[in-house]
Amino acid sequence: MKLSDIKKLKVAELRSRLNQAGLDSRGLKIELVERLWSLLDGGGQRVNNIHEQDVQQQVEPSPPPVPAGTTETPEMVAASSSSLHLSSSHTEPATVSLPYGPVNQTREFSDSATQTEAEGIPGCALPDADECQADKNELEPPTAEEERGRAFYEFKEEIRYKRAKLPQASLEEHEAKEEDDTLKLHSYDSHLHFQVGPDGACGQPRFWDRFPLLWSGCRFTHGVSQGRVGFEVRLENRLCSSQPGSPQSDQYYGMRVGWSLGQTSLLLGEEAFSFAYDGRARKVTCGREEEFGEPFCEGDIIGCYASFSTDGGVQLSFHKNGRFLGVAFSLGPSELGGRALFPHVLCKSCAVRFLLDPTAPPWYPAPPGFTPLALLPAALRCRNVSAPSSRAHSEMLLMVGLPGSGKSHWAKAHIHQHPEKNYKLLGTEELLSCMMSGGAKERRLQQAAQCVTELIKMAAQTPGNYILDQCNTLFSARRCKLQLFCGFGRRVAVVLFPSVDEWKRRLSEIQKDGENIPETALLKLQVSCSLPEQLADTSDELRYVELEQEAAQALLREYKDEARRLLPPVSRPAKPNKYPLKKRPHPRGSFLPPYWIRRNGLNSWNNMQCWSQHWNVPYDQAAYYLGGYEGC
Repeated sequence: MKLSDIKKLKVAELRSRLNQAGLDSRGLKIELVERLWSLLDGGGQRVNNIHEQDVQQQVEPSPPPVPAGTTETPEMVAASSSSLHLSSSHTEPATVSLPYGPVNQTREFSDSATQTEAEGIPGCALPDADECQADKNELEPPTAEEERGRAFYEFKEEIRYKRAKLPQASLEEHEAKEEDDTLKLHSYDSHLHFQVGPDGACGQPRFWDRFPLLWSGCRFTHGVSQGRVGFEVRLENRLCSSQPGSPQSDQYYGMRVGWSLGQTSLLLGEEAFSFAYDGRARKVTCGREEEFGEPFCEGDIIGCYASFSTDGGVQLSFHKNGRFLGVAFSLGPSELGGRALFPHVLCKSCAVRFLLDPTAPPWYPAPPGFTPLALLPAALRCRNVSAPSSRAHSEMLLMVGLPGSGKSHWAKAHIHQHPEKNYKLLGTEELLSCMMSGGAKERRLQQAAQCVTELIKMAAQTPGNYILDQCNTLFSARRCKLQLFCGFGRRVAVVLFPSVDEWKRRLSEIQKDGENIPETALLKLQVSCSLPEQLADTSDELRYVELEQEAAQALLREYKDEARRLLPPVSRPAKPNKYPLKKRPHPRGSFLPPYWIRRNGLNSWNNMQCWSQHWNVPYDQAAYYLGGYEGC
């Protein structure tokens, strides 16, 4: 069924079909159409905004038709990706319970087509008329013939804020729990798209159903730097996407487990001092893979053991279902430098469970001389980083700039300069690095851009320090995002606007790396771009990193004038005539006189002619007062 066919259905028919599928049938017609279209979209490509799809005029592949009389079974409807149902038992194999129910596919701004433009915030500068007109005329993505890049999908997500209702400030305060010596998965030293179980011993990717290409990682709250210790992890269950017709590449699941230093990437095995045993019978470090051990799958239990020598060296070995696989990594005394190693897991489309109950028996006996990490005294453990206690102690940096201006480079440098703040980087490029295997390039770009929107909403409710690495060149997008983080102790808008020559140089370097930004798309972004001009109630600080504010604004005006000159004129469809019968000739010939003339005869018409002669006499003549009465 095509989108145009769904729009022709009546509200009662839409609600009936949604009830059959187990989805919510409340709301306006545009919401019902979008909900049903998202369900029937077999390729897994969610339509975030139906009106946006019409404006952009993109040619999207239509989903396979649903046979008449066929109703969706409960198996065709996915369980909510935000629910984590893992058994809390440590002695028996746990299974993932997937309750049948509706898929929570609604997005915060999904009803943007029925909303009017939000009113401005008191004290907040509104865009000028020229900017509004430019947004109205030029906010169109590149055509289907052009190659879509990261900037295209970022801009596509930003224009969803154009008609979005301004989010209300959340009054809930999610304070971090007091630190204790309990060994568990660290909810802060993990990806936001990794969901930790309520007992802290299990976890899975949060968006495994909606964004199955993501790898999600998490470290423990405590690590070790001495002794001979180990832990056990079980690949609990495979999480299969319930979307009909989803690509086979998305159905791949996997897990990496091992050790890493606290300041390394959460992508286990992709950096130095990050050591992983991959389920494809590989050992991985620094992004290099080598043959090691055996493949493992659902139900297998992997033992990870670290043996520290007295001089500071360490050997990392692995077991599978109690069988020794060998020593995978050996480090010299000078490499670690006394730093602690933390247990680390990275998984995709699967659930994992660790044995962290000190009173429970081990799943398999540990090698002689090794102590389970859960039984290690607290004095011998090393505490991991901690999250801010509340949102009032958190901060958010909002990057603003055109594609290729150096936002990601500045954000990463700022993170390395302030390691004590433990920033989390939220951006499309960061999520693309989490899609290490499977999926076409366009599909990965689309999922990454959509997932960033979901992570921003989660980050606004979670205490922490965040950097939003996006273009944020639209006034409406900046306003909504800053309003979401209302309650954070510090909100900073960081503007990167380099000079013309420097920007061209950076764009050429990006193109050499393989990322292509179409020229037409870049011109449209320049036309619709706006830079923050003054502080508002939604931000606490405004920083122009390269060019000063006046120079950046002047250069942006030059960009806009040049882009409007180079862009072709926007074709506007002819407006339909509101009064199609206004100039239609009378079916009986000439125009009929009014009703009062037809009733009283021509005498009344002659009287009117006399009065018309009176009113046509100039006022400075005597006939103006008396001549009108002559002949009447």
